[in-house]
Amino acid sequence: MRYFNLTGWLAIFNGTELAIGRTVAVETWDETTGTALVVDPQRGALRPVTDYPDFSHLERADRVVAAVPGGGWRAHWEDEGPNGTPLTEQVLAWLITATGRATPITVDATGHVDDAEGADRLIPPEED
Repeated sequence: MRYFNLTGWLAIFNGTELAIGRTVAVETWDETTGTALVVDPQRGALRPVTDYPDFSHLERADRVVAAVPGGGWRAHWEDEGPNGTPLTEQVLAWLITATGRATPITVDATGHVDDAEGADRLIPPEED
């Protein structure tokens, strides 16, 4: 799955003896220092990434600026169904990024949401 968030940045942490390596969305920037801030779930507050001993670096994410309905489009994979059979899923929505990229988002029968960028093809609404 591609990473999307409002700031367009992710903080990468290597992990420690007490915490596994992880990728966390940057929520905002400290206005005084310019340091990236992430949510600290234990403290229930924003915290500078530099406060974490296992902070590694920042990476770009896609910044979502809009979402539009799937409009009847479907994503099709030739061999992703049970036992390598074809699979077709409805496009739930298109996420539009700040760079103008449209990414199809699908939902399967169990409610799992994922991007469909790896689909073999996208089927327009009027095509069977």
